[in-house]
Parts: sequence; structure tokens; C-alpha cells
Amino acid sequence: MNVLDLDQLRTFVAIAEVGSFTAAADVVHKTQSAVSMQMRRLEDRVGKPIFSRDGRQSRLTEDGRRLLEYARRLIRLNDETLSAFEDPGLTGSVRLGIPDDYADRLLPPVLAGFSRINPMIEITVECQRSVTVSDMIRDGRLDLGIINHGYYGSLRGEVIRREPLFWVGSRDHSVHELDPVPLALGPDDCCWRANVVRALDREGRRFRVAYISSAALALSGAVLAGLAVSVLPESALKANMRILGLREGFPELEPAEIGLLRAEHAKSPIHDALAKHIVTSLGNLGAGEQMVNLAAE
Repeated sequence: MNVLDLDQLRTFVAIAEVGSFTAAADVVHKTQSAVSMQMRRLEDRVGKPIFSRDGRQSRLTEDGRRLLEYARRLIRLNDETLSAFEDPGLTGSVRLGIPDDYADRLLPPVLAGFSRINPMIEITVECQRSVTVSDMIRDGRLDLGIINHGYYGSLRGEVIRREPLFWVGSRDHSVHELDPVPLALGPDDCCWRANVVRALDREGRRFRVAYISSAALALSGAVLAGLAVSVLPESALKANMRILGLREGFPELEPAEIGLLRAEHAKSPIHDALAKHIVTSLGNLGAGEQMVNLAAE
């Protein structure tokens, strides 16, 4: 039987995420020659080339991109299976905060997986703006918080996920062609709003803020109705949205980053268990990239 090696898959995922064999070797704590050998063996096992060279960067082939999705699922299932036998007696409750930008796409699979592993831990979820989640962590009203990086204040935490931030419009409308272009954005203190304004000002693109809401669902509704253009991270894209780019006159945006915050009091095994599960489920950064002191940035 041709069985895939999980260690090879972990190395493969690391290369895909950091972009080179050399950087991935540091992430997985192997020599570069060991990494190269692992990838040759993995290519032999799947019977397809999974990397193409682009200067010093290693880019995925089409088969490599297909394998990446399966590799992440296999690693996650393996880790979830092992975790199920680590602390079978964990009981208690955890209070988790998350902004609605991510609640409908990221939260359900994360919590479902955690509940299967830890059926005796009760989770209470507060769906609030990132700035509110940060305040509630600081005040001890929440134990853990998943936030948009930029709302950390004096708190310490770690960036666990980085993904593209896209301009989005409706597939069925052409509101992005208007001048000035109408935008649906968060309030003035929204970090993505500042990103948008800087990018459009640099390009000299005229715009007007037509819809303002702290609720991601309301902004998405304005987009899908063809009333405005907005910005969303990759994991929050919805069906019938059109990604807009340079061809349509929309400049590239700085990536979105997701941070994990922990309250000062949240030091019990149940807090550790949920924090570890969130990083395993959502994280797409190497260990070296994750250890960011949010308060120092």
C-alpha cells in the first residue's frame, strides 16, 4: 500500500507557506538537504511534480496546490486524533471572543473539532468587534480572543494567520466602475479602512464612503446588492462576489492578520487546550513567525 508520510507532508506545507526550502528547513528543524530529500520522496510517492523553481522561490505546481489541501486536512486530522487521547478528563468552561468577519466561516469548524475532542468543556462565544474583544480580554470578561491584528493595545499575543485582503464587488453589478467609487467600510477606527484609504490615495483613485457599519454581514450585503465595493480577507469571501484588482483600478492591499489574545488569568489546561486547537486549526505561519509581541508593534 502506498502510504503518505505525515512528516513529509508537514515539511511540504511549511515550504508552501514560507516559499522556500531554506526557510522551511528552519521551521521544521531539519537541514536543507533533508528537506530536499523528503520532497523528492513525496513526489515519488504521489507520482507528480509538486514544485516548480522560480529563482530562489519554490512555487507549487497545479498538482502541488491540490496536494496542499489534502496535506493540511491529513495533518489536522492526525493532530485532532492524538489530542483526543491526551486529556480525556478536561472539564470546565471557556469564554471566547471573535469578530464577525470570521465568525461564519472560521468559527464553526474550529469549535466543532474542539468539541469532539473535549466534549466536557463548555464554550461561550462573544461575537464582537476586534476592539471590543480586546477590551473584554483586558478586563477579564473573556478568556481568549481571536482578533484582527491592530486592536491589541497594551496586550500581548501572537499573530497566527496571515491571508490576502481583497477588494470585492458583486458579480452581477458594475458598481466598481463608478467615479467616485462607493465604498462599504467599517467605522473610522477600523484598521482595514485605514489600509483602504492609504491605498486609494496613493493611486489617486476617487472614492466616497457610502456605507459604514461595524457588522461584516451588513457590509457584505451592500456589496452583494451592487451598492458598493468593500474589502474582505480571503477566508471571509462569499459566493457571487467578484475580486477586484489592478485591472479594475484597485491597488494591492496589505495582508490581513489574525491575532490570538489570552487574558492574564487564562492559564488553566482548558485554556491551553483551546488556544492550541485554534492555532492548529487556523494558523498558517511557521513557529518563528507566530511569536510576535503584539504590544511592541
